[in-house]
Amino acid sequence: MELWILIGAAVLLVVFGLYRFFKARKIMKTLTEEEFRQGYRKAQLIDVREPNEFDGGHILGARNIPVSQMRNRLVEIRKDKPVYLYCQSGARSTRAAMLLNKKGYDDLNVLQGGFKKWTGKIKSKK
Repeated sequence: MELWILIGAAVLLVVFGLYRFFKARKIMKTLTEEEFRQGYRKAQLIDVREPNEFDGGHILGARNIPVSQMRNRLVEIRKDKPVYLYCQSGARSTRAAMLLNKKGYDDLNVLQGGFKKWTGKIKSKK
């Protein structure tokens, strides 16, 4: 009996993970660095990492709106302009895109591989 409960829980986790994966692919575009570079200057460039990570280095022109504060700072993000998101590796920017999609944003773009793969110009406060 306990084994069936564990198997059921594992199956539910896999199904939930697949749902989130396909939902994310549907609501956002994952862009290579080259594709990201071509569009981010005409868009809202948002670094969703925490302030200390942002201060350590960020893409030139990016605003810092951590995913942990995003719900409370939606007024800072326009719905009528493309949104380009990035984090350190891609997980938090995907979470941010899912939140923004729920709130009615639809032109959502995420940097593949995140900031750690970025080779372009950066700015740092440290």
